Amino acid sequence: MRFSALVLLLGLAVSGSEAFAVERLTGEQMRQLVEGNTATGRYSSGETFSEYHHPDGRVSGYNRDRATPNRDACWTTTEDAICYYYGPIETRRTYCFTVERSGTVYVPRSVASGSIIGAFTIRPGDPEKHADRVPAWYCDGLISQRPGRKLLARR
Repeated sequence: MRFSALVLLLGLAVSGSEAFAVERLTGEQMRQLVEGNTATGRYSSGETFSEYHHPDGRVSGYNRDRATPNRDACWTTTEDAICYYYGPIETRRTYCFTVERSGTVYVPRSVASGSIIGAFTIRPGDPEKHADRVPAWYCDGLISQRPGRKLLARR
């Protein structure tokens, strides 16, 4: 199935169609879902991702470019979203998503725009051995210090 057709189908599911049971996850549910597991999926643009979520907040794997593994990616949850950040504070890029579930398919929506950004599934553990491909790094947890993210610190 072409990805655009999959996104359209998921969009209908998430928009409230009675044919699909859709549940919006809380931040705690998202943490329990991804912690120690791998999220693998495709963005609406067609690019793929596969990221193992370490319990300590690191994210191994790749995001959009399979040839460039994550070397500084981190994750955290808020009350109703999951957020990822990449890079040092001065150039940090942050992305926060709400997540809706329909069966075993998860649909992230941008917190900033509300738009669906793709779809993913969860695989237990780190089946692709993403954690073995790059040296470990430390997540400073300072997602709220990225310029423009002060509202996140108020949650």
